[in-house]
Amino acid sequence: MDLLSDWAPTLALVFGGCCSNAITLEQVTSATPAAGSVITLLQFMLITLHGLPSHLDWTPYGPRLKPRVIGLPPYIAQVFLFYSISLINNAAFAYKIPMAVHIIFRSGGLIISMLMGWLISGKRYTPTQVFSVILVSLGVILTTLSASPASHKASSAETSSDLRTYLTGIALLSAALLLSGFLGLVQEWTYARHSNSPKKTDSSATWKEAMFYLHFLSLPMFIFLRHDLSMQFIAIHSAAQKSPLISFIPFTPAVPSIYLSLAINTITQVICVAGVNRLTTRVNALTVTLILVVRKAVSLIISVLGAQLIHFGGQVMNVDGVKMWGGALLVMLGTVGYSVGSRQAKARRGKDKSD
Repeated sequence: MDLLSDWAPTLALVFGGCCSNAITLEQVTSATPAAGSVITLLQFMLITLHGLPSHLDWTPYGPRLKPRVIGLPPYIAQVFLFYSISLINNAAFAYKIPMAVHIIFRSGGLIISMLMGWLISGKRYTPTQVFSVILVSLGVILTTLSASPASHKASSAETSSDLRTYLTGIALLSAALLLSGFLGLVQEWTYARHSNSPKKTDSSATWKEAMFYLHFLSLPMFIFLRHDLSMQFIAIHSAAQKSPLISFIPFTPAVPSIYLSLAINTITQVICVAGVNRLTTRVNALTVTLILVVRKAVSLIISVLGAQLIHFGGQVMNVDGVKMWGGALLVMLGTVGYSVGSRQAKARRGKDKSD
């Protein structure tokens, strides 16, 4: 019963929060594809406000931040990378990237992690891990090719323009994957140094601190996007004039559906981030990976079943179901295989040390 009472809320946060976040993100970006910076800003603000009370000390001279578990310098590079990755991923929706492709493409982080681990950290990988990464690579390529601009009633010039736009979005997602690989290496180095230091701290305190500071320290950088943010707020307001009104609570004013989706997306982002970080403190890395793969599969199924034709700003994207589902299967098999191979490699290293 204790195990169930601990796992139930954790899985509810991961599946409920992350899947709801993916659904509402698709709704918002379908109506306003270029609203990526606004979405990112709202998410960062709410996560910062959520974590602020637990990171403040009240003194006779006013509030001040509590002493950190990890020093400030290691966070600087992480903040820049995390901020850039979040903006790029959300900005990609402005380039006609369907949510299904977005979900699967971001699952290709294993490729970047493996290459960087080999080139920068000198890590060695098992044949199972290498084969699994090849599967993931093929899956990402197949999924990327599954979406294409609708060709009917369109001139060759329009089709070429749509293709360039789509490839630009793919380039953005590729850049985000590359930066994610760097972020993973920086975080691995930071947490390795912290775990080897004489000062030991509860792991939950570490991830909660990291979650807060990565978002809190990123907020000042949005000042450089103030013009884009202003234009995006105007675009969201214009889309709200055309969206249906919804009222969940009787006798209360109805609000445009896009505002409601934006609010739910921001709230569920907090739930999703908290759920994933909570999960990492309760189970091993293999179990975390497997659960997140299943979560992505659920998000993918919800997205695809929602519509076979995905609308972006009034335009239609054709999705080849065979290619997309085939790519998704390869990504999932490769991710699971990589996790199994990682566990085998870890067990082998442990056996070599004991010998």
